[in-house]
Amino acid sequence: MSIDLERYNRQVMLPGMGEEGQEKLSKVSVLVVGAGGLGCPVIQYLTGAGIGTIGIIDADDISLTNLQRQILYTEEEIGMNKAEVAAKKMAGLNSTVDFKVYTHFLTEENAEKLIGAYDIIVGATDNLESRYLINKYTSKLQKPFVHGAVSDFEGRFSVFNYQGSPSYSDVFPTPPESKGGILGVIGALPGTIGSHMALEVIKIAAQVGKVSNDGLYIFDGLNSSLMKLKY
Repeated sequence: MSIDLERYNRQVMLPGMGEEGQEKLSKVSVLVVGAGGLGCPVIQYLTGAGIGTIGIIDADDISLTNLQRQILYTEEEIGMNKAEVAAKKMAGLNSTVDFKVYTHFLTEENAEKLIGAYDIIVGATDNLESRYLINKYTSKLQKPFVHGAVSDFEGRFSVFNYQGSPSYSDVFPTPPESKGGILGVIGALPGTIGSHMALEVIKIAAQVGKVSNDGLYIFDGLNSSLMKLKY
């Protein structure tokens, strides 16, 4: 497949990227688990970057409360499935990307087959059970797991199971205690963390730069600080 040099001009000109790096992006498949606050920016930037195949899995429908932070969607799309809407819109952004849509949740019954079909897995879910499920099968199948999480004014991201880095369950052997109820989050925060997650995917796929697999990166939005808890 020939690379559209006009479309990807700003990437191809980057040191270390070039046409070779762009070609690598076009051959990579990425599964994004969750098309919500984190998943939206991940999907948008991976589509723009020219990732070859993007799988989107989410059983949720768009609701009014989503629109404060999930700005890929509109009021007219309330009640529609997130994965279907995201894929349709992104196909209009980049027709060279192959989208695969799954309108169900990731479960023990389907996780191994789905995760096994992709090169890189993005955990963009706020569900702890899903995170441990992603971890279980990315560890088993030796797939990079790009993780992100947000709450209040704080976000976290890291890359697990990549070039000898620990797994999610190594860092979090037991689920943290639930605070109960629905957690608040400032709308711009998922965009910030989701963009970091997309960048990690691009670095892994194109084999450029330093991947964030050496620690848990914690962003404090109120104080504009980024801290690393080294593994």
